[in-house]
Amino acid sequence: MRNVFVPIAIVLLLTAARAQTPPAVDALPRAAPASLGFAPERLRLATEMLSKFVADGKIAGAVGGVARKGRLAYLEAAGFQDLESRAPMTPRSLFRIYSMTKPVTAVAAMMLQEEGKFALTDPVSKYLPELSRVTVFVSGESGPTRPAAREITVEDLLLHTSGFNHRTSHLYERAEVRSRAITLPKFIENITRVPLMEDPHTRFRYSEATTIVGRLVEIWSGKPFEVFLEERLLRPLKMADTTFWVERERQGRLTRVYQTTPNGLTPRELESVPFTEKPALIEGAVGLVSTVPDYLRFSQMLLNKGELDGVRVLKAATVEKMTANGLPPAMVQVRAGTGWGLANVNVAPDGEYGWDGTAGTIFWVDPAKEMAIVLMTQIVPPNPDGIRQRFKTLVKESVVP
Repeated sequence: MRNVFVPIAIVLLLTAARAQTPPAVDALPRAAPASLGFAPERLRLATEMLSKFVADGKIAGAVGGVARKGRLAYLEAAGFQDLESRAPMTPRSLFRIYSMTKPVTAVAAMMLQEEGKFALTDPVSKYLPELSRVTVFVSGESGPTRPAAREITVEDLLLHTSGFNHRTSHLYERAEVRSRAITLPKFIENITRVPLMEDPHTRFRYSEATTIVGRLVEIWSGKPFEVFLEERLLRPLKMADTTFWVERERQGRLTRVYQTTPNGLTPRELESVPFTEKPALIEGAVGLVSTVPDYLRFSQMLLNKGELDGVRVLKAATVEKMTANGLPPAMVQVRAGTGWGLANVNVAPDGEYGWDGTAGTIFWVDPAKEMAIVLMTQIVPPNPDGIRQRFKTLVKESVVP
């Protein structure tokens, strides 16, 4: 197996380029909401709702963005990045997007699949021999184990049918599987020493599998994961504020995470290595920081089936496959009719897809309405009083029939 590394000079150059690149606040060309089929007075209700959540002390602040037909219809901020300093929330505010990292990682992987670097049916052990040795619990989260009935495939990782567990599971926390202070190869070593919960491709279990995909991207491309993303995806899509850590020059835009408590909102540090420091673990599952404008650009690329502003990162057929349900009917039934796509997104029966993040971020793409919606807050638990669904409903109700 090849050792993937990057010279310090390259890291410094990437960091300097990030600091000097002006953020694209209007990530897409603006258009009057009415020209895109919105009733402006109804769309304003979404902003009023966000402001009320701030006034009621349910969130510190939020940024919402809506694109339709390739144009930016709505980009509004409410509240504060930091309640203590009273720094206002702005469209340029940075958020820890946690599991909204997964779709970005999936796109990176599928770019390499199009280049013939791997097949979805390949056993992961072809590239990571450690995975040939994984075992499965006979029952529960402890006790006897047995060999897996079959090997984990790349497709299993993307569809979360691998048998791996979630990073916040008691099992993984006890085994200290994941920390931002360890390297990606060390993470692979840790996760493979813990038995699987079930045989591959027998159950959907949302998991840490996407971080393994990030390691595979390194092996397939011969570049560190963050370098591949920067060169091949983030820079071409002009996602200037999406990165794995926040350099000093941008730290004034980083929002603070708050936790809901009986005494109100309390600051909450979710990681031992904060997002203001470069982590040892570059995580394909939960590692990125981004902005609403940046993620709107990513969402629009998916909506355009792989292309944005003349830059094509994936073939249309690949995006169509990634954003369609990839689970067998029995697994979809268990998930109450909601599918899961290779893009690491929930897929609704009507074709809408999207995903969210632990600290309060979420996005939806609605191909039928040619619309993308992004909402970002920094709050734990991540959906106080159904703020996500309320925002989405208000936006959709503002579309003129």
